[in-house]
Amino acid sequence: MRGGSDPGRLDPVRLAGWLGDRVPDLDPPLTIAIIEGGLSNLTFLVTDAAARRWVLRRPPWHSILSSAHDVLRESRVMAALAATGVPVPPVVGAEPDPAVLGGAPFFVMNYVDGLVLREAGQATALAPAQREQLGQHAISVLATLHSLDPDAVGLGDLGRRDGYVQRQLRRWWRQWQDSRTRDQPLVEQLHHRLSTAVPPQRRTSIVHGDYRLDNLIVDNHGTVRAVLDWELCTLGDPLADLGSTLAYWVEPGEAPYRRLTPLTTSPGFPSRAALLGHYAELTDEPIPDAGYYTALGRWKIAIILEGVYARYATGAMAGSTDHVAGLLHDADTFLEHALDDLDRTT
Repeated sequence: MRGGSDPGRLDPVRLAGWLGDRVPDLDPPLTIAIIEGGLSNLTFLVTDAAARRWVLRRPPWHSILSSAHDVLRESRVMAALAATGVPVPPVVGAEPDPAVLGGAPFFVMNYVDGLVLREAGQATALAPAQREQLGQHAISVLATLHSLDPDAVGLGDLGRRDGYVQRQLRRWWRQWQDSRTRDQPLVEQLHHRLSTAVPPQRRTSIVHGDYRLDNLIVDNHGTVRAVLDWELCTLGDPLADLGSTLAYWVEPGEAPYRRLTPLTTSPGFPSRAALLGHYAELTDEPIPDAGYYTALGRWKIAIILEGVYARYATGAMAGSTDHVAGLLHDADTFLEHALDDLDRTT
């Protein structure tokens, strides 16, 4: 388990009262343990005396970006997707009243057993053939999400439908301006090139906003059992969503990273070209601008890494900058790859 949040701030007795109204056979007392904590929404494992488990999500103790921490929005999206082909944990209930528990809204979902793969060393949990299956199935799930009619599933008002890429460029450019700790001309150069070459948005879909392997729960056969972390979900350009996924999909032989150990460099995982071809086949959609969307995703990742470094450098996160200095190297690597993506596209 990761994170430094204090589960003691969540009263297990009060939670048992709330959860008992939604789970008739709940068996108190409850235990609460942090699964993941930090600057994004906090995630807690809730266990009753019968060893049944649920997961609770709430905003951070000190919210940073309120638009990114709307857990009620996240629970609404997951509940809407429950009857679709997109696998999500079933939502038990959501609570908007911050006075009920811990001073913030929260929601509870069923616990889904499986693997969450974050680092290359964890790839050994799957054989190479299963890694290939995972890559293919992850893209199949993403294509299914993008095929849904937002209005038909009750999410037609989730966000603006047009100008998604332009909004992404504005948002992450502001993030760079707010968090920069150094001069990095490639950020500005890429921003200019991306802004002046935005492809037309051919269609609008539900977009996850952060679809990558470590936001998936998978089984040991390489099948996606649940998609997590819907806090950035909105309406927008599905190809930009795909591009973000491809941006995280580092291939063997690409420039080395210092802090990151990309899972997808392990033998068996499909290439980005294979994933792109699979998506195009499933959606019957040619993707001539794939390099642009991948470059946009890599540019965004670089700014995220810069922001993490900045929070350490300014003391907003505990610890020294020594062990995170490699983040700047990795940000530079993502920027250089983004430039290569654009050069190949144009």
